Amino acid sequence: MLSTIPIDLTEIDKENIDKEILRAGIIAELDAVNLYEQMASLTKNAAIRASLLDIGKEEKTHVGEFQALLLQLDQEQADELAHGQREVEEMAGK
Repeated sequence: MLSTIPIDLTEIDKENIDKEILRAGIIAELDAVNLYEQMASLTKNAAIRASLLDIGKEEKTHVGEFQALLLQLDQEQADELAHGQREVEEMAGK
């Protein structure tokens, strides 16, 4: 289920492999966040819920780490992320 990389990294050209590794890492971390938060919403045990939410929060940090690295390697990604943020701000009237 979660242990499968969603793309075949052997098919990626060498100049893009690091970017694709980081994207696969982001996907894996986001999957983990979703899993932990969904399980936390299902349990009635407060200690388990707190632990799952704490671990999920750590996974969000990992997403940020991978994203920061990706943005260093992929200027187009950085530009489009900024563009998306501006669009959201415009829609929100900021």
